[in-house]
Amino acid sequence: MNDWGSGGNGWGQAGGGGWGNTPWPPPTPPAPKPGVIPLRPLGVGEILDGAFTTLRRHWQTALGISLAVAVATQTAQTVVTGLWLRDQSALAELGKEGTVSPRELLDALKEGMGALALIIPVSVIGSIIAAAMLTVVVSRAVLGKPVSVADAWAGTRAQLVGMTGLFLAIPLLITGAFAVGLLPGLLLIGAGVEAAGVAAFLVGGAAGLAGAACLWIRYCLAAPALVLEKQGVKAAMRRSAKLVQGAWWRIFGIQVLVILMVFVAGAIVEMPVMVIKLILMGEPTADDATSWPTLIINGIHATITSTLTLPITAGVTALLYMDQRIRRESLDIELARAAAEGQ
Repeated sequence: MNDWGSGGNGWGQAGGGGWGNTPWPPPTPPAPKPGVIPLRPLGVGEILDGAFTTLRRHWQTALGISLAVAVATQTAQTVVTGLWLRDQSALAELGKEGTVSPRELLDALKEGMGALALIIPVSVIGSIIAAAMLTVVVSRAVLGKPVSVADAWAGTRAQLVGMTGLFLAIPLLITGAFAVGLLPGLLLIGAGVEAAGVAAFLVGGAAGLAGAACLWIRYCLAAPALVLEKQGVKAAMRRSAKLVQGAWWRIFGIQVLVILMVFVAGAIVEMPVMVIKLILMGEPTADDATSWPTLIINGIHATITSTLTLPITAGVTALLYMDQRIRRESLDIELARAAAEGQ
C-alpha cells in the first residue's frame, strides 16, 4: 500500500526543513488484513486477488462444493439433452437444406425450450446453492478463519427457503425481461409476417437483453445479502438494489470481466478435450452433436470448467457485496472487530 505523503515524489513534499520547519504527519498506517483482503475499499485487482486467494487457501472446501454442484448439474444436462433433443425432428432437420426459414427457426426454438425448461431449474438451483455456500467460505476467509464444507453448509442450510425464492424470482424476472423483447417478433413470425417479424425479433431481442442485464446487475448481490445478513427474499433483493445503486457500471464491468475470464478458462480446458474427441471419434459430423459419446465428453469438459470457475465467480460476487458495504456502511470496522475478537 502506498504511504500517502511519504517518499520523494509526494505532492507538496518539502524535503529538508520545509516552510516553517513544520513536521510532516506520520504516514497513514496500512489497513488491517486478517484474511484474503485488506479491510478498506477494494480495487478491481484486489477483488480478483481475494477470490483467487480464497480458492488457494481453502481449495479443498471450495473445490469440493463446486465439484459436487458441477457433477449434479452437468449430469442432468447431459441426460436431458441425450433423451430429449436427439428425437426432436425440427432441431434435427434445422439447416440440413442449407437455408433456415423463420418458421423452421421458430419450430426449433419451441422444441429447444422444452429441454431448457428441464435443464435451467437444475442449473440455477445448483448455482445458487454453490454461490451461497461459497459466500460463507469467502466470509470466513476474509476474517482469516478456517472453514469446512460442513461449516459452509451449516451457514447456508437455514436459508434454503430463501434461496428457493431467489431461484424463482430473479431468473424469472431476467428471463421475463428478455422474453418480452422477443415476443412481438415471435408473434409476427407466427402470423406469417416474416420480414417484419425477423426485424422485430432482432430489435426486441437487443432491448430485452439490455433489460435483462440491468436486472441481473441490480440483483446480483442478493444471494450474499440473503446468506450473510439472514434476509428474506424481498429484503435481499431490495438490499442488493440499494448497494448497487450508483455503482452499476463498476459492478457490471467487474462481472463482465469475470465472465471473460471464465470464457478463457473454458477455452483452455476445451483444447485437450477437443484432441481427445478427435482421437476417439474422428472428424465430427452433424449427427454427432447429440450422440452419447459427444454429450459425455462435453459434460466432462463443462464439469471441469465449472469446478474451477464457480469458486471465482461466487467469490467475486461475495467480495463485491463486502466492498459495497465497506464503501457505504463502514463494514471494515465491524470486520476488523470480529477478526480481533475471534468471532
